[in-house]
Amino acid sequence: MNAPLTPPLFSPALLATARTQAASNKRRLVQVLEELTGLAQADFMHWLADVSGYDTMSMDELHQWPVDFGLISFTECLQRECLLLRPAAAPLLLLVTDPFDQTLRTWAWQQLRVQFTFRLVHHSDLQAYFTRQEESQRALTDWSQLDEAATGAGQDGEIISLKSIAEDSSPVVRLVHSTLYDALKAGVSDIHLETSASGLTIKYRIDGVLSVVGSMQGLETAEQVLSRLKIMSELDIAERRIPQDGRFKLLVQGRAVDFRVSIMPSIHGEDAVLRILDKQSLTSQMQGLRLEILGFDDETLRGIRKLSHEPYGMVLVTGPTGSGKTTTLYAAISEINNGHDKIITIEDPVEYQLPGILQIPVNEKKGLSFARGLRSILRHDPDKIMVGEIRDPETAQIAIQSALTGHLVFTTVHANNVFDVLGRFLHMGVDVYSFVSALNGIVAQRLVRINCSDCSVPVTPEAALLEASGLDAQACADYAFHAGRGCGKCRGSGYRGRKAIAELLVLNDELRELIIAREPIRVIKQAAIRHHTRFLRDSALALVRRGETTLEEINRVTFVS
Repeated sequence: MNAPLTPPLFSPALLATARTQAASNKRRLVQVLEELTGLAQADFMHWLADVSGYDTMSMDELHQWPVDFGLISFTECLQRECLLLRPAAAPLLLLVTDPFDQTLRTWAWQQLRVQFTFRLVHHSDLQAYFTRQEESQRALTDWSQLDEAATGAGQDGEIISLKSIAEDSSPVVRLVHSTLYDALKAGVSDIHLETSASGLTIKYRIDGVLSVVGSMQGLETAEQVLSRLKIMSELDIAERRIPQDGRFKLLVQGRAVDFRVSIMPSIHGEDAVLRILDKQSLTSQMQGLRLEILGFDDETLRGIRKLSHEPYGMVLVTGPTGSGKTTTLYAAISEINNGHDKIITIEDPVEYQLPGILQIPVNEKKGLSFARGLRSILRHDPDKIMVGEIRDPETAQIAIQSALTGHLVFTTVHANNVFDVLGRFLHMGVDVYSFVSALNGIVAQRLVRINCSDCSVPVTPEAALLEASGLDAQACADYAFHAGRGCGKCRGSGYRGRKAIAELLVLNDELRELIIAREPIRVIKQAAIRHHTRFLRDSALALVRRGETTLEEINRVTFVS
């Protein structure tokens, strides 16, 4: 092992440069420092130990002490990049990869409440350890917690792990389970299984975009995979001529995960789409959820916050399926949830569990629709109400009346932009005067993929792309165009993660008068521009200007104006 290095490389200027680069590229400070120093892994860890005052731990030493997943769960370790070891006759050791992460240190002191010592470990060593540990982590998990999770998954909830997949004798079951397991690891929102004339194609939807991850030859294989999914979802395996919908639960890494299944007949057999609802993981992500982490620009952020703090009225969020509408509403509600107001939601389904809020799931089979549930909610003395979606005139009328009678109503509706929302409600037959009186503002939003921070490089877009994007070279001379080359961390796509972009229309007297008078949309748009409304395309171009995404991505998501 190389001799420890004293920190001659370290200087306030180096740290300042690293902090600037980390902030601008949305990367961790320790990763930027490793690149700037240019040291080999072992030398860098010695240098980091000298700078931070923490001892280091090598890959070999990692396996000397038993791990403790009781105080910090395996899932939490993966999310926060830490690991708790329990030496025989010494304080607990908390391994971290970033000594500059103050948030993690604060969380650790609050979480553990026992004596422990920090140790440094390299990011790659810790990831390798997690990979090896994954197979055996279930045996190390507290069995009482496992039983509770299994109960939540239902009596028929299967347990999936690397070990169970490897030991299964059926190739079809191995294929299905490994597909589900890999999808959860990759952060997939939907799994598409498509039957063609030659066999089965598997696609994952990651960050809103489908990508092919595998294919199998033979229609018989496709039929067997679809039959396996039907059995798991308790559907009719003999019926192949009509659509079927079902759901099932699995236990993965000690947590219950829901899958909603849609089976659709096709000319070659059947296709399936599985929507993944990892409620436990999503709920943990929602802890501390605030609007600023969604990516809105400062002006939009201030506008949404102002709307969410009004005493009464209606706040509408619109956009296509998967555009983050529910997450935006949850963030707004989380910020105003101070314990002094009764907040009730009615949703289909309840996606995230929020503490201190009454959340009601829609159950059409039992007669609990949005409209019926909303009527009951009004008898439950609410202050703030969230209606998951307005789908019909009856729900729209009740929501409007709720907003007019002293309640603050948050809701969503499917429309392309803030102006299409107006037409959508008017076509439902609602009273236009009541509607605009109740409406405080409309947020139309989309999710845009962000360039991968590990492989993003400066690029020069071609003239044809600029023209197709409605730009010319002179107008975008100050743009910092970047694009991801594709790497292992972004699965070769060049993008990793998404940000919300939005246009915000805040109602005022002039706009209300124009809407009541049924003025053309062109006139309403001009009035909105005079009141500084910023459109979706403008928000998207701002991300391109800063090098956070690409022209191809914003052209995919927004109209070229």
